[in-house]
Parts: sequence; C-alpha cells; structure tokens
Amino acid sequence: MEDVITEAAGPSRFLEEDLNIFTTPSPPLPSPFLIFPYTQQPQPLKPSLLIVALSPSSIALFHRLRTASPAASPAASLLLPELSLSLPDHAAQILLLSPSALLAAIPFPVPGSRAHAVAKALLDGRICPDSVLILDSLESRNFRGKLSSDEAVAFKLDSTAERKRSGGEKLLPDLEYFPSGSVVDGLGAAILARCQVMNVRASLCVSWPQFDASVVSLIKGLLQRRVLQGFDFDLSDEDVFKFGRSKDRVLHSELYI
Repeated sequence: MEDVITEAAGPSRFLEEDLNIFTTPSPPLPSPFLIFPYTQQPQPLKPSLLIVALSPSSIALFHRLRTASPAASPAASLLLPELSLSLPDHAAQILLLSPSALLAAIPFPVPGSRAHAVAKALLDGRICPDSVLILDSLESRNFRGKLSSDEAVAFKLDSTAERKRSGGEKLLPDLEYFPSGSVVDGLGAAILARCQVMNVRASLCVSWPQFDASVVSLIKGLLQRRVLQGFDFDLSDEDVFKFGRSKDRVLHSELYI
C-alpha cells in the first residue's frame, strides 16, 4: 500500500504562471529620472528637434560628441536606478547640439519592460521638443521580407502629426515607410508611441545592419541633408571605416506576420 506521507508528491496540475499568484510580487523598480546641471535654469527645455540615438551605428556617429567634444554642452542626464553608475555607459547623456537641437544618446540596452517608463521620463514635461527623431536599428526577425547582405537600408515610421506635414517639411522625406507586416518593438517604438499620445511630430528611423560602417555613413547623410544641415560630426572616413563590418550582414529574414 502506498505511503501517502513519505511518497513523493505527484506532478502539480497547476501551470507555472498559476503558481506565481501565491507568491509575493517583487517590489516595483523606481522610475527613471532626469538630472540637470546645477547651472541649468528651472524652466523646461524647448528645442525644435530632439534626436534620440539608440542604434549602435547612431551611437558611434555621435561618439566624439559624447566623449571629448567641446562643441556639445551637456543639458541633462537620463538615469535608470537599477544600473550601477560605477560602470561606463550607464547614463544617457542629453547634449545641446545647437540652440535648437538636442541629442539624447542612450548607449545601454533598455529591457522591454522598462521601455515605456524610459520614454515617459525622457518626455516628462521638462524636455518639450517640437519634433523628435529616433534612430534605432532593425532586427531581422521583425522584418517581413529579405534583407540584403550587401546593402545598408533604412525605413521610417511617423506619428500622425508628422504624417500630416507636406513632403518638404518632413523630418526624413527621402526614406520609404516601414513595409506593412513588419514590426518594431523596444524603446524606439515606446518613444514613438509617447509622441503619438502627446501629438508631437516624430519619426522613427530603423536601419540595417545594426552596426556597420555603411550604416554610419547612411545615417550621417540623412541627418546632414535635412535636420542637421552643415553640422560637423567630427568624423572622418577613416573613423567610419574602423567601425568594421557587422556579423549580421550574413543574415537574411523571410519572416511573415
């Protein structure tokens, strides 16, 4: 006869997610926040354009401005409480590129669960741009169709306020729209959604490959032709070339959603 006291219990009929309802939930993470220099006036910043660099290629394009350039003065920093400041690149710098343009360079990956909180902190009322340009990378698994292994490409998604603009007034008039059926997620999508809710002009540019010298040149050309005409990136062709070729050039995608 089976000993009901000493025999091992049978498998649970509950699913793993059902068992979690009996455990105490983890305390919520503190919200991300902005820190302004002590010399900064208390009134909100109101630039004509806010550029948000998320992709490795756009971060590389603005690398010298973030590290040692006197041309870009710091306007604020965006911090995530869960990231240790003892490690490099754990603070997102917000730099003043010109009297009318700000750059928010976010060099660390932001989990999807924190994307909307970061987007809200970035556009919380203390930074009130007229328009927002987001530079993100394209993941092959989210793209419907094939991606060439030898060609750098970029697409865009616009908020409603940006779509209503005429062709000559758009932030990225030369780019085609992201193909129907493809998806964008993460922080870039969260910032675009935040701009949509706030009725702010915004354009999300996604590029492929994620990190490559040709993509750096492509993004640089897009910015200089339209939103940052005449801006000196302090980036020579040799600097672009040393970024090298990315391993994701050999990947192709035929994902259909």
